[in-house]
Amino acid sequence: MELPSTTLAQAVEALASLPGVGKRSALRFALHLLNQPPEEVQELADSISKLTTDIKYCRICHSISDEDLCPICSSPKRNQSIVCVVENIQDVMAIENTQQYRGLYHVLGGVISPIDGIGIRDLNIASLIDRVREGNPSRVEEVILALPTTMEGDTTNFYLNKQLQPLGVKVTTIARGVAIGDNLEYADEITLGRSILHRIPFDKF
Repeated sequence: MELPSTTLAQAVEALASLPGVGKRSALRFALHLLNQPPEEVQELADSISKLTTDIKYCRICHSISDEDLCPICSSPKRNQSIVCVVENIQDVMAIENTQQYRGLYHVLGGVISPIDGIGIRDLNIASLIDRVREGNPSRVEEVILALPTTMEGDTTNFYLNKQLQPLGVKVTTIARGVAIGDNLEYADEITLGRSILHRIPFDKF
């Protein structure tokens, strides 16, 4: 794509690096921004810049937050005895949108995938085990495994179950109302909500 401006071309390349954005869409975005007031474009740029400087990760569950402790972990209204283990932050948002779950979360930051070079030490697994073992911030009675219904997700589920069982905690998994191979963020809210409500003991899965 031949563009009349090097600056425009650089902006298009930067926008096209975003997931799901092709060169044509990137050009459309860049031209739209070019026609906006400079202060609005600067405000957008500042908001994006703050993503890498101002956002923190919760010291307990590893979800994103503006503080060291996220709003969910710090809320006295949440059930502190239940922890739902998810792959990523998008899954936290998806489950929260169902309004069916009132426990806490633990974001692994991925799933075990040797093909992609993701091993046990690359994920927030050790902190989950310590959290259950030490009862921090409170005693955990149930861990819900809500990982993708993929081979990698199942592999991670089995590993976590093996690590958690000796700690005397109840381990459950979401009901398979979520289709095999689907990510939670793409499941409709009703199906995902029912999967959480009708979770089953992991050893019966």
